[in-house]
Amino acid sequence: MKVAFAAVLLICLVLSSSLFEVSMAGSAFCSSKCSKRCSRAGMKDRCMKFCGICCSKCNCVPSGTYGNKHECPCYRDMKNSKGKAKCP
Repeated sequence: MKVAFAAVLLICLVLSSSLFEVSMAGSAFCSSKCSKRCSRAGMKDRCMKFCGICCSKCNCVPSGTYGNKHECPCYRDMKNSKGKAKCP
């Protein structure tokens, strides 16, 4: 019984560590894409914040520093509470 419990615990540990790596990879993806997207923004910290929120929900960021939102419909269609585009 102790061996089975140890085996289940080991499997859970391995699975949780692989999920952690996947989540970290996603944030590195968003960070690099948003850095490019916000490179010419006047308010870079605000741009990075909202780009990061949008990227984490949509898993994509349009190419370039402006426009090209047709490449990512989820990113394009996110709105703030005032009905304006949320994502830079």
